[in-house]
Amino acid sequence: MAFPARRRGGDNSAMTPEQYVQQKAVSSGSSFYYAFLFLPKERRAAITAFYAFCREVDDVVDEVQDPGVAHTKLAWWQLEVTQSFAGQPSHPVMKALMPLSAAYKIEARHLLAVIEGCQMDLTQNRYLDFAGLQRYCHLVAGIVGEVAAQIFGQTQPETTAYAHKLGLAFQLTNIIRDVGEDAQRGRIYLPVSELQQFDVKAHELLKREYSSRFSALMAFQTRRALNLYDEALALLPVEDRRAQKSGLMMASIYRTLLKEIALDNYQVLHQRVSLTPLRKFYLAWKTQAFGTI
Repeated sequence: MAFPARRRGGDNSAMTPEQYVQQKAVSSGSSFYYAFLFLPKERRAAITAFYAFCREVDDVVDEVQDPGVAHTKLAWWQLEVTQSFAGQPSHPVMKALMPLSAAYKIEARHLLAVIEGCQMDLTQNRYLDFAGLQRYCHLVAGIVGEVAAQIFGQTQPETTAYAHKLGLAFQLTNIIRDVGEDAQRGRIYLPVSELQQFDVKAHELLKREYSSRFSALMAFQTRRALNLYDEALALLPVEDRRAQKSGLMMASIYRTLLKEIALDNYQVLHQRVSLTPLRKFYLAWKTQAFGTI
């Protein structure tokens, strides 16, 4: 999915909606959280609530074993989104998000698109080609990037294209990092046509078997993702570069992670390669201070 794995939090029963979404963000251990730290208070509150929503619906796919139950839960979230935009939120995430939605142009269609992407995970575990994979990435990452860009302070319409391209780069980085973990869940996001191109069999991923063919496949995936980061940055208007620093922080962290995976010869079938919290914070701070990634 669009976000990294979670770590469990504590009792949520006595929390305010704002405390709930903050706990959700902190406990995730996500690289995204480090970029949020540098935002002004209200923008940070909005992106934290939106992130918590994405985490909630993503958790349904990753943690609910029964597909029927997962479908029911996602249907509940669809109804919750519709009711929330009609003025009746019931979940703490939506209670935290709705007061900020109008100011940052967050619409029901954005949230419903993310849910639709999660529903795809329940009905589809292979993608024939990259074009098919891009549709999934659009829903779970491109739309997320679009909303995030608005929250960060987008002023130029061209920034939307940058946000979608960057979201695709993030999602492909997640796919590369999580190949082994996703395979154990029965999902292989690497396009079938590209597995065939490099003669890598699905059962090799399931059995965590490394080979020169697998390394070549992953090198191909990595080059494409790195090129997408460059393409995204080229699309960002100069007028919005300062406002979009949080996205650039995430790009710095994710692109560094991708390069670390390559240096480790794509040892992703048996482990999740990650950066230390201190390194993530340093990369975010460097982008904040110098505007470079």
